[in-house]
Amino acid sequence: MTADTNTIARDGGKTVTDAGSLVPPDARALNRMTVSLLSQPVNLGLARVAVAAFFSQLDLMLSELEEIKVAVSEAVSNAILHGYRREPDGWITVSAAIYPETMEIVVEDRGEGFDGEPRPPAGDGEEEGFGMGFALMRSFMDEVVLVSKPGQGTQVTMRKKARVPAPAHPSAGTC
Repeated sequence: MTADTNTIARDGGKTVTDAGSLVPPDARALNRMTVSLLSQPVNLGLARVAVAAFFSQLDLMLSELEEIKVAVSEAVSNAILHGYRREPDGWITVSAAIYPETMEIVVEDRGEGFDGEPRPPAGDGEEEGFGMGFALMRSFMDEVVLVSKPGQGTQVTMRKKARVPAPAHPSAGTC
């Protein structure tokens, strides 16, 4: 995304600046993963399970993992429904990273994109979800940053504070 991209950032209804981010700009990820999926509803479960499996290495409660899975589902669903208008051949990238004290999930599409705030559908019965996706993401995550540009796609970055264990010795667990 370019610098002239429309940015909407929310943290409990407040705008978040770079200084307010949960991840310091110089923080290096302790671990990360990326998966690319076609914009097909059948891939929602895969995105949810991949991210949950990745974060299961942390000391999370089952309810926290469920909240993360719902937030991922909402972001991927939005990419399928709104970014690609249900066209099954668009690519969605889901990335997850663990930083000291923070988990981060990024869901990105190269679909339609938009200007302004996300709005509920017009109510013609064609769209599902009734615009509740971002409300759910914001309720389950500590920080949600939305970046979108018409014709270039949308990126949703979600962050949550976490109890991240100290990194193991580099040779631990190797074969």
